[in-house]
Amino acid sequence: VTSGLVTETATADSLNAKSARVNQKLFDLVDISATVVFSIEGAAAAAFAGFDVLGVLVVGFAVGLGGGVIRDLLLGDLPPAAFRSPSRMISAFVAALATFLAILAIPELSTESLVYLDAVGLALFAVTGAQKASEHGCNLLVVTIMGAITATGGGVIRDVLLNRDPYVLTASVYGTAALAGAFATGLLMNRTSKPVLAMWIGFTVTFALRVLALHFGWELPHLAP
Repeated sequence: VTSGLVTETATADSLNAKSARVNQKLFDLVDISATVVFSIEGAAAAAFAGFDVLGVLVVGFAVGLGGGVIRDLLLGDLPPAAFRSPSRMISAFVAALATFLAILAIPELSTESLVYLDAVGLALFAVTGAQKASEHGCNLLVVTIMGAITATGGGVIRDVLLNRDPYVLTASVYGTAALAGAFATGLLMNRTSKPVLAMWIGFTVTFALRVLALHFGWELPHLAP
């Protein structure tokens, strides 16, 4: 009997370890994808603002890594994931450089696509922030806030470097979309224990809200200037 219990325990531990590895790989994939998307968006914004190649690389690098670094610092996950392995830094640098070269080669590229690219990055970082906070044992309120901070952190850095009002404070359904997606992710992480489903739904909520707000001109109540 004792031998059987030991075997069952070992099997359960093995399955849990395997599940943890799969979840970590999923997180890394989504997090690096978010880094690349925001690096492209930040680099493109800097290029269209007239920055030279060094400025474009700095902005793209900072924007791509910013949200994840802020998330990890707030969660006490030190050093931040961006500095524990070169994958995120290399991805951010390559994405920023490729963006600069693409705009140099095709100067007629439109800036309109940037808002949709930004929506993708916003959604990706919202779910990674929420997932990581949930796995650190945070309650749903903290999970939601962490998702939103992760999603908007890179954009704030971008706007500060470009010397313009932070988009998160001027675009009504921006931080709101990140909050909604992070909340959906955290809720499903707690109720279903299915991180893949939680992240897909959280991504869809954030991206759909942001795109619909852009299409229909949705705004939150605000005072007239």
